[in-house]
Amino acid sequence: MTSIIIQLATPEDTTRLGQDLALALRRGDLVTLSGDLGAGKSTLARGLIRTIADDNLYEVPSPTFTIVQSYPELRLPISHVDLFRLTSADEVDELGLDEALEDGIVVVEWPERAGDALSAFSLKVTLVNDGDGRKALIEGEPAALARLQRSLTIREFLAKEGFVTVERRYLLGDASARGYETIPMGKGIPFILMNSPYNPGGPVLRDGKTYMQIAHLSQSVTAFAALDRLLASRGFTVPKIAAQDLENGFLILENLGSEGLLGTEGAPILERYEATVRLLATLHQQSWPKDIDLGEGISHRIHDFDRDAMMIEVELLSDWYVPRISGAALGPAQKAEFVAAWDKVFSQLINTEKSLLLRDVHSPNILWRENKTGINRVGLIDFQDAMIGPSAYDVASLIFDARVTIAPDIQDHLLGAYIDERRSADPGFDETLFRKAFAIMAAQRNAKILGIFVRLDERDGKSFYLKHLPRIRSYLNRVIVHPALAPVKQWCEKAGILSSEI
Repeated sequence: MTSIIIQLATPEDTTRLGQDLALALRRGDLVTLSGDLGAGKSTLARGLIRTIADDNLYEVPSPTFTIVQSYPELRLPISHVDLFRLTSADEVDELGLDEALEDGIVVVEWPERAGDALSAFSLKVTLVNDGDGRKALIEGEPAALARLQRSLTIREFLAKEGFVTVERRYLLGDASARGYETIPMGKGIPFILMNSPYNPGGPVLRDGKTYMQIAHLSQSVTAFAALDRLLASRGFTVPKIAAQDLENGFLILENLGSEGLLGTEGAPILERYEATVRLLATLHQQSWPKDIDLGEGISHRIHDFDRDAMMIEVELLSDWYVPRISGAALGPAQKAEFVAAWDKVFSQLINTEKSLLLRDVHSPNILWRENKTGINRVGLIDFQDAMIGPSAYDVASLIFDARVTIAPDIQDHLLGAYIDERRSADPGFDETLFRKAFAIMAAQRNAKILGIFVRLDERDGKSFYLKHLPRIRSYLNRVIVHPALAPVKQWCEKAGILSSEI
């Protein structure tokens, strides 16, 4: 079995290992801590639990007498177990550890007292004395070890960049493989660490390509670094990159704050949405290169939002959403009719204005900077999947925000604000052509998202996204009445999916 050996010269090193472990764990992980009395098991467990609690003063009493100390309120629920006082291995079955693993993680000190009852561990940490310090020998399942090794590589990257003793804290994970942490800076605003491992893209679907390759989704952090540099050079507010390791997929980013487009009750703030839509108008007035040079032989190519990319995305509707509501997959003839309908719609985009398409311009990816002016009030993040495509796409993405209910009158106001901004800069701006592209792109995006959110539930166990489906379905219903979408509207009506609910 492959193992990891880590030198721990001081108790602080043991605490930091607890941080690194905490940021590698997932629901269902069982971690055992072995070692003599005073070897540092409790120090390690405390560092782990306080990292997940995001609180260095979080009370972590020893479970020596209670045997199990549970923390169900944490982001990742933890059961901290000490089996030192266990009189028989048979008693392990009475502790409810299987149930605890269904919802969170279990950390066990003195696992030897359980005999073979805890043989199915994710990670086994053994602390042993080593000179004036100690070392940790870690064994485990390959997947869990790989996660821990990734976490330890992040620690090495931070140390190399001068953050030797920094505390790491979980910030968020999204629907992709990326993860984010905060890197505290004393009393200053913390940096953001982006952890974006190379994504091979899954199985080959067609023409020797994976879904990610067909849809032109970024597979490495190079795309973010390149687009960040390009947007900053044009005066748009994006996070400054303080340090990078493109090979391993790590970036240390400026923190643009946490203020977004929504009010305290989660409702859209019109001023902020309007500022963002006007920023898009400014962005769409510029011409953009297809290739970005990052130096040292590294470059990034911005792909076109072509027919194949548009189609593979809307097929998420036919492949995931439709079977969910109908109870059966589409037959070959139905699928062919679906593709033909969208082909007719996409063919109408030939003469549409093209620009840089950031792809996910919606509330989670927009930061509001109250003390700034002009376009600098709006901070942009999550643009690594940018393409060259219909400028209407990002406008539709914002106005039909998948995670926020935007009322029809506000949608109309925002679209009018965008058009006014474009007309003021270019009296020849073709509003009719833009509105047609807007309807097509809004339908394409919302069809895609309906499928994605069902896939996240069925494939990835992320049911949280299902609550957004009624909103997205209402958005699709609103735009599908445009004459340009008649073929798709007819297909949807025939399939009975526009009024169906999950």
